[in-house]
Amino acid sequence: MTVSDHFRLRDRHILLGVTGGIAAYKTAELARLLVRAGADVQVVMTEAAGIFIGGSTFQAITGRPVRRSLFDPAHEAAMGHIELARWAELILVAPASADFLARLHAGLADDLLSTLCLASEAPLAVAPAMNRNMWRHPATAANVEALRVRGVRVWGPAEGEQACGDQGPGRLLEPAELLVRVGEWLGQGSLIGRKAVVTAGPTREPLDPVRFLGNRSSGKMGYAVAEALVREGADVILVSGPVSLDVPSGVRRVSVETALAMREAVLDAVTGVDLFVACAAVADYRPRQIVDQKIKKTEETLRLELVRNPDILREVAALPDRPFCVGFAAETDALAVHAEAKRKAKGIDMIAANLVGGGEGFETDDNALLVLWEGGWLELPRQQKTRLAEQLVSVIAESMDAQATIEDPR
Repeated sequence: MTVSDHFRLRDRHILLGVTGGIAAYKTAELARLLVRAGADVQVVMTEAAGIFIGGSTFQAITGRPVRRSLFDPAHEAAMGHIELARWAELILVAPASADFLARLHAGLADDLLSTLCLASEAPLAVAPAMNRNMWRHPATAANVEALRVRGVRVWGPAEGEQACGDQGPGRLLEPAELLVRVGEWLGQGSLIGRKAVVTAGPTREPLDPVRFLGNRSSGKMGYAVAEALVREGADVILVSGPVSLDVPSGVRRVSVETALAMREAVLDAVTGVDLFVACAAVADYRPRQIVDQKIKKTEETLRLELVRNPDILREVAALPDRPFCVGFAAETDALAVHAEAKRKAKGIDMIAANLVGGGEGFETDDNALLVLWEGGWLELPRQQKTRLAEQLVSVIAESMDAQATIEDPR
């Protein structure tokens, strides 16, 4: 296991399923290797698995209580199995018995593990382990082939001596081999080895100790972009305005309040990075003077003198050894025209534009984007911001690779 492999698995969410079979003892070693590689591992055991290995072993290794029951009152009051299905970045069932493969093929959901395999959108891998005759049986072969067609990865089995004394295919792959498979899968990100800085959320410009000028940005899009970048292997610093969102796994957050503080944090972080994504809704203006005491409501009108805030994205784009720069544009009309004008004015590589107002853009869980770059554009349809961010990051990665090819045609 190399240092780069360790980085790839750091803070990755792996749901490790264990079904009934003598090979279950090997899964304890696999869990240990995954945790050692930096992964966050949640073990889910079937009832039959408990005959071969105790849950306390896995809890001691992973630091997480083993999940067994679909109707565990400690978790299901808040639909715990759905939360677990969303949490997983990869589901690996090792060992996967012939019975479990058959139930998975049939789409059954009669226990926690099979339910999670149906309810999760995470990629699914199975590592079969069974007697050689069971593995070679036409029913098992048909089940495995159908699962492969559905996109399930089938890792193994290996050949050799089995617990029953037979020789042939059916042995669980060794834990070290399974670890390599996990590392190769989760480590296939298009941005491995690249560093990125993302800004997200609003800024607040204080008027007095009580009031501030702000905007309606929730930060959801910027946080989704940061998370998508990490999933593609990037090392991400997130410079965030005040939001009520959890920090995505694997992301380092720098919290700020004002536009000036965000500028300072960005310029401190952006040196030597490969990508800068300016998703934050930075206030264009700030009060010239911040009053020390609360402003009293004494007059019918109140005049405020505002001064322009620095353009953080333009500054980064003008740096001598600048990163690939992506901006965001929130517009109420003429989306393509205004966005392209902004892209050119700021001198950036790409801009992602969306309409706001009328329930669109701010404070919503979904969005649509028009992505523009020199000589090209792409519309990303309305969808959950998490999925939208994944598609945007894919476009960014392709553009970065194309630019690198032009600069270094070798």
